[in-house]
Amino acid sequence: MSALDTHPAADDPAAGRSAVRVCGATPTGAEADPATVRAAMVVRLEEEGALRPGPVRDALLALPREVLMPQAYARRSAPGEEPPRWDLLDWSAPQDRPELLGLLYDGASVLIQHDGEPLLGRPRGTRSGASITSMSTVMGLTVSLLQELELRPGQRVLDVGTGAGVTASVACRVCGDRGVVTLDRDRHLTDAASVRLADLGFRPQVVCGSGEQGVPGQEFDRIFVSYTMRRVPAALVEQLAPGGRLLAHVTSASPSWPGLAVVERTADGLIAAELRAVEFAHRAGHGMERIWLSKEFRQRIATGPGTWTQQSMLAPPTDTDRGLWLAADHLLGGGLVRDFTAEHLVIGSPGCGSWLRVKPVDHRHWNVTAQGPRDIWKELQDLTARWRAAGSPSRYRLHFDPDGGQRVASACGRLSWSLPALRPLDEGSAP
Repeated sequence: MSALDTHPAADDPAAGRSAVRVCGATPTGAEADPATVRAAMVVRLEEEGALRPGPVRDALLALPREVLMPQAYARRSAPGEEPPRWDLLDWSAPQDRPELLGLLYDGASVLIQHDGEPLLGRPRGTRSGASITSMSTVMGLTVSLLQELELRPGQRVLDVGTGAGVTASVACRVCGDRGVVTLDRDRHLTDAASVRLADLGFRPQVVCGSGEQGVPGQEFDRIFVSYTMRRVPAALVEQLAPGGRLLAHVTSASPSWPGLAVVERTADGLIAAELRAVEFAHRAGHGMERIWLSKEFRQRIATGPGTWTQQSMLAPPTDTDRGLWLAADHLLGGGLVRDFTAEHLVIGSPGCGSWLRVKPVDHRHWNVTAQGPRDIWKELQDLTARWRAAGSPSRYRLHFDPDGGQRVASACGRLSWSLPALRPLDEGSAP
């Protein structure tokens, strides 16, 4: 599985606020017992409200993550330091185990691959330069989506984006490994997953191939895509069995306002789908373009005088108006990114250099400062009026047209947009 985008991604150099995660100190001494630390992770997830009783909880209690991820990277360089440095920790080295347990069970993303390397047979030690190319997703997001799948024994499951194999292992335990297929474009990831899932006693079908194509000729009761896409691949919809459910995060090049596509096929074969506005999403898949606010751009927004400043009695949208932000991602011409490291509302357009900064004066007035050719404030207020007239939706209908197009629309039809076509590079792999 991939790590996740968190407006922007928590593991991206331009990171904003971190995602919902389970925080725990690195275990030491008597605490460095896998079963104890695993149980503590489950308890913390329950206390956070991310995990509830059921088969996913039971699977996590029984899943030794150190078998799936016997090696993981710990970052040693400071933010912005070049070149970046990581140490590869190894479970076979007793001195690494306490820190490795902390990485595996504190709930954050786990860094598992550097610069596209093979995962099997790696020596422990320091790596520098290049980047981390595969991660296991933040646990809070993982468990919420796995529960959304409503896994049951005997279901056929397609896990698109194998990564470390966490989703595949949970599906194997709940549904039985004979019906599970896990797929990734990276041969190094699938090779490692085959070995490590077998070490857990699971032998699902492990496929190296395109996530956009799925597994032609098979159909599945549950399909889970663990990276973000521009739209839902038609091939995956076709492989959804009657009574089946598919989950995939969908967004534009901006990571700021994602949606979760929930696609279901009824017992009589009809497709019903919606796009839900969500707070967090997986990282973008291989080849998917992403835009970010650079450190310099964010600093310029924070300190610049702007072209104009005005005091407004119109309140900016709130963070919880996620249905509005989802619509803004597609209806405001694209290219807008929010800076979630800022204390108040900050939006920038890296493409043209426009930006918006909004600060409260009191409970009824806001100072609005803007710069650049786009009037982002007016665009945002105009869309807010349209969104409210449409009933302030947080969920939109997702339509699959006969010609292959995909359209998103509010229930009343007042807000609608089309999702862009997939490009050849969107082959389907967690980064």
